[in-house]
Amino acid sequence: MANTVIVGTQWGDEGKGKIVDMLAEQAGAIVRFQGGNNAGHTLVVEGEQCILHLIPSGVLHQGKKCLIGNGVVLDPEVFLKEIDGLAEKGVDVSPERLMISKKTQIIMPYHRLMDNCRESLKSADSKIGTTGRGIGPCYEDKMNRCGIRAADLADPELLREKIVAGLQEKNVLFEKLFNVEALDAEKVYQEMLPIAERVAPYLADVSSVIQDVNKAGQDVLFEGAQGVHLDIDHGTYPFVTSSNVVSGNAAAGSGCGPKQLERIIGICKAYTTRVGAGPFATELFDETGETLQKNGHEFGATTGRKRRCGWLDMVVLRETARLCDLTEFALTKLDVLSGLSEIKICVAYDYNGEKVDYPPQEQNGMAHVKPVYESMPGWDEDITKASSYEDLPEAARNYIARIEELSGVKVGIVSVGPDRAQTIVR
Repeated sequence: MANTVIVGTQWGDEGKGKIVDMLAEQAGAIVRFQGGNNAGHTLVVEGEQCILHLIPSGVLHQGKKCLIGNGVVLDPEVFLKEIDGLAEKGVDVSPERLMISKKTQIIMPYHRLMDNCRESLKSADSKIGTTGRGIGPCYEDKMNRCGIRAADLADPELLREKIVAGLQEKNVLFEKLFNVEALDAEKVYQEMLPIAERVAPYLADVSSVIQDVNKAGQDVLFEGAQGVHLDIDHGTYPFVTSSNVVSGNAAAGSGCGPKQLERIIGICKAYTTRVGAGPFATELFDETGETLQKNGHEFGATTGRKRRCGWLDMVVLRETARLCDLTEFALTKLDVLSGLSEIKICVAYDYNGEKVDYPPQEQNGMAHVKPVYESMPGWDEDITKASSYEDLPEAARNYIARIEELSGVKVGIVSVGPDRAQTIVR
């Protein structure tokens, strides 16, 4: 299979979990390299649904090492809840196969409180649409060099020192700016101790594990979260996440060299969705948008929020291909388009009277573009039982071919339903 990076090509929710779950069968290890529990990957295996927020999607495959890299911010309470839920289902979640990098940053209770306090102060039109999980404040502490790392959970005295230091400034903000009660450092510490004791056995040198897996002749699957257009640098700033989502961060966020990233698959929904605030050029507010939302069951796996829906945006996809050096697309939810007599593709933008092929880089420039569409005939056939590319209607194959032509990237995988088995590999 070769070492493979999985990234979302749009604004997240593209169906990465299913593709990671499918490819995990061929890998020796699966590693999450960025983000936190603000992402949710939904897997459906033999009709049973499983939603994961932190643990790599390959955990359902026996014997595979599942690694949480240093680029992730980890909420230990969510982590423990996930492993307990998986254990109840009979999934092996032992520290021998599930490991957390000692360098991974830990989300603390005060990060979550800070996240929600800040968002509550903003006016309706300036809200970012944060999930309130403490992701941003945790990354801030990382960059401010005062964050709590996973290794600190095994050092009680260092953990106490960092909590006390971390709350000195934050408590001033809580009391004076947000008008909420300050947090007691000792109480936070005592609450964290039993959690730390349970997490500590999972700590490992993830970089070395990746190296050992490759030396043993096995491949590593690098699992990204969110989508490239939520990248802190390259996304629709400021309506973005707090980490780098692009494929290059798979190396930095897991502890390996960039030459180890050999195959880069961009997961692309057959239409476009977005959760939360931010510009969305092809968003539909009509009956077609409602049809996509209903037929695609478009609700966030983490938040439960209704996803905004629109036509496929090739400008966004071309930018992703450029930023991530994609080797192929995995096209998901193609079945949701069945029954539409006409399908539109955004092939360019009109930006201030000029035709552009890539997103404008000025802040909020995407809010001022108009999509340039071309239309293609749709299809009525139910494609959920298609097992080969030739089983797809001609109109569906033409749609895929046009995506390849407009992006310059081949479509190597086509998903025609939520189940692991409903996947065509070309």
